[in-house]
Amino acid sequence: MKTSLYTWEKFPEDMTNYLKNYGMHFSKKMYEFAAKRMYKVNKQNGSKEKPPVYTKEQVENTLKRYNITLENNVLYDAAYVMSMAVADFFHSSLVNEQQLAQFVKDYIDDVDQPDGFVFNRFYGDCILSGEPIDWSDML
Repeated sequence: MKTSLYTWEKFPEDMTNYLKNYGMHFSKKMYEFAAKRMYKVNKQNGSKEKPPVYTKEQVENTLKRYNITLENNVLYDAAYVMSMAVADFFHSSLVNEQQLAQFVKDYIDDVDQPDGFVFNRFYGDCILSGEPIDWSDML
């Protein structure tokens, strides 16, 4: 088994407290923080548009409509994935709501991804883009 690179990182105290409470998963506050920063570029005029921020209930209802059950969802991870997919792929490679729901299932329940993959993807994006996280606000 490979050693996670997080072994070598010294986390801020508030980040450590976040991880103690939620693990590598989205709390409601962290999800809302992440979703507020998402946008979709309008291909016709180049403007940035805000995609909807989905509640856990909206995600669950969408999945139920297509008889999709998630096996590995934790806290707000599926809500993050749905919002991210709408911002990045919806009405392009994901052409309808059923494909969107199936994408959420495939992403959350991907068997070769370690626990916390969804959150780590988001955190990695923040690191690469220089987006700071005020961890004390997420607690």
